[in-house]
Amino acid sequence: MAKRQLHKLSSRAAETIAVPGRHSDGGGLYLAVETGTHGRRQWVFLYRARGTGRRREIGFGAAKGSGRDGLSLVQARLKAAEARKALAEGKDPIVERRAKAAGDTTFGEFADALLHSIKSGFKGKNTHADWKRDLEVRCKPIRAKRISEVTTADVLAIIAPMWPTKNRTARETRSRIERVLSAAKAKGLRSGENPAMWRGNLKELLPKAKKTKRHHAAAPYKSMPMIVRALQERHQFADTPVNCAAEFIILTAVRTSEARLMRVREIDFAEKLWTIPAERMKTEDDPEGSDFEVPLCDRAVSILRSVISKNTPSDAYVFAGQWSKDHLKPLGHNAVLHALKAVYPAITTHGCRSSFRDWAGDETQFERDIAEMALAHKVGDETELAYRRGNALKKRRRLLEAWGRYLAKGSNIVTLPRRATM
Repeated sequence: MAKRQLHKLSSRAAETIAVPGRHSDGGGLYLAVETGTHGRRQWVFLYRARGTGRRREIGFGAAKGSGRDGLSLVQARLKAAEARKALAEGKDPIVERRAKAAGDTTFGEFADALLHSIKSGFKGKNTHADWKRDLEVRCKPIRAKRISEVTTADVLAIIAPMWPTKNRTARETRSRIERVLSAAKAKGLRSGENPAMWRGNLKELLPKAKKTKRHHAAAPYKSMPMIVRALQERHQFADTPVNCAAEFIILTAVRTSEARLMRVREIDFAEKLWTIPAERMKTEDDPEGSDFEVPLCDRAVSILRSVISKNTPSDAYVFAGQWSKDHLKPLGHNAVLHALKAVYPAITTHGCRSSFRDWAGDETQFERDIAEMALAHKVGDETELAYRRGNALKKRRRLLEAWGRYLAKGSNIVTLPRRATM
């Protein structure tokens, strides 16, 4: 393929051409002449953006000619050569110009400004503090460095020491650095690949992290009926909704946050059904979240009727905080945990879910998938999930009703043959 011809224009032609239009000097450099007696004469450089192939244009300034000051042909060619060099290195000339104009913007300055602009979108109570700690403390080695000059080596020096022992912290810090650098690129302060990018970059430089399973303290499922009876006795003695909440969580096998933030409008007493909104169902397994229906056994329904009065507003919390007589504030984060530990010290609220799962696996003939779905866990790979539209509500209802009977009587009465769970 023949090379494009360069230096098509002569110096005299560049200073005297008056015909409107764009006159090529080759290699992407053009002299743009506008219409009219006093039409502007500008040097422009045309190129295609790498990756997208989209046509872009960068102006070099006014062209010299007819007694006007401006860039000469030689000066324009030097600028064009710099732009072609940047393109050959995988850089975008426009982005490079913006980065140069930004001057000495540091990673710390830009990170702080970005955090201030995005914090209103944070939902977690501690999310802002976590971001602030990572960007100020863990990223201290690069805070004073120009954001355009941060490299993969810089990011690796921060992440690598934490990777073997504090893997989750390292992953979160890496993700936040990547977000900052991506935003800087969008602002034109950087060009090229993101040095904090995982795939094809840091993934190839860091060892595979060892997966460690964190087990929540759980009571043997054979002790669960005793724990439920103890909670019922304490409630009769002290009339505290927190004990009802603890029992309700055991009966439904839900996460504590899902129950303590439950509102009256989420309950359908006629269908004996509780629908948890998508925003409270966001987990590592399901970061997008989706509404989740929880079938309620008779005992769970009776608990709800006992704590919800006829005049309770639909947007009120079902399990109100100790001093919230109007149900406008939910139970405290650790209230249920303290109630459980008062009757069984070696237990956690999440451990109640483990007890339910062990019971379902050891003592019943319900399918594994049904037990997992009762815990709101995703079942199957992406292909299977794409084809599976149902939520097995009827099967989950039978499972939770059996769990309720087990907790009430202290003995497993589930003897259903496998065909009955289909």
